[in-house]
Amino acid sequence: MNVQLKNAFKIPLFLFDFLKARRMMSGHEPRFSMLWADRYPCMNDRTTTTGFDRHYVYHLAWAARVLVETMPKLHIDISSSLYFCSLLSAFIPVKFYDYRPPKIVLQNLTSDFVDLLSLPFGDGTIKSLSCMHVVEHVGLGRYGDPLDPEGDLKAVAELTRVLSPGGSLLFVVPVGRPKIAFNAHRIYSYDQVVSYFSELTLQEFALIPDNPDDVGLVRQATRDFADMQNYGCGCFWFKKDTNDKAPEVL
Repeated sequence: MNVQLKNAFKIPLFLFDFLKARRMMSGHEPRFSMLWADRYPCMNDRTTTTGFDRHYVYHLAWAARVLVETMPKLHIDISSSLYFCSLLSAFIPVKFYDYRPPKIVLQNLTSDFVDLLSLPFGDGTIKSLSCMHVVEHVGLGRYGDPLDPEGDLKAVAELTRVLSPGGSLLFVVPVGRPKIAFNAHRIYSYDQVVSYFSELTLQEFALIPDNPDDVGLVRQATRDFADMQNYGCGCFWFKKDTNDKAPEVL
């Protein structure tokens, strides 16, 4: 049954509640107007639990926990969740970059345009970097970007290039059986992601599995568990070797 049909069955209950609320208000001091013309039906919220997007709640919770451990003086984010960056900026100064930069005004948070395939940073200049649930879209045209079969690999190369020696990269993509769900996203295997970042060292791999009954967020998850997923969420914390003495300025 589609959503529109389900909502149609809820209209009588909505009308009943509206009329009942109007009658109840008649016995109280009129503090608000309540007109049928001002109705704003919300008919899908009578649930026993609060639903949420498991990928976006858990991977951002994971990233926040990692950043509490590292506590950088400045964090650079490339096109991840603006909600995450706005909250993070209450504790850590954040520079947010996006292909479609938002017009946001908030202390400790700046926003600017960036092309992930050509980042405007010098080699090895970013100490703390995140790019979460982003690269799987690059090159598929979903957000108005040019079609490019290797757009994701070019983005990975740029993220690796700008990360400073000893710097941290928080990288999140869907994991499971490798495929493209055009034009939404790619799904990667664990080994693919690790191989793409062969110049970096994996500090932690966390997983949000398909089945909500397994667990919410599995920290220190295994490769085999990741490859069992259909559309899991893989959270990779990489660091760059400190043997590379490139300059570190951000």
